[in-house]
Amino acid sequence: MHHEKFGIYLNVKESIIMRISSPYWIPSGNEWVRLTENVNETLLNIREMVRAKGLVDDPGKVDWGSWSQAPQPD
Repeated sequence: MHHEKFGIYLNVKESIIMRISSPYWIPSGNEWVRLTENVNETLLNIREMVRAKGLVDDPGKVDWGSWSQAPQPD
């Protein structure tokens, strides 16, 4: 089931986060880290998670990405 992969993902190279709540696109690759399964997590809490895990240099710059930044499915 895809719902096991739903959650908030961080692209550590670009400091963007994506809310994944459908199987349309599931991030993969080393640059994507699943931060939480809670798709309703707040940006403030997400930045704190990123800071605590030391995933990017400046967690304050972490922001929401858009679907235009996601690879299109084949």
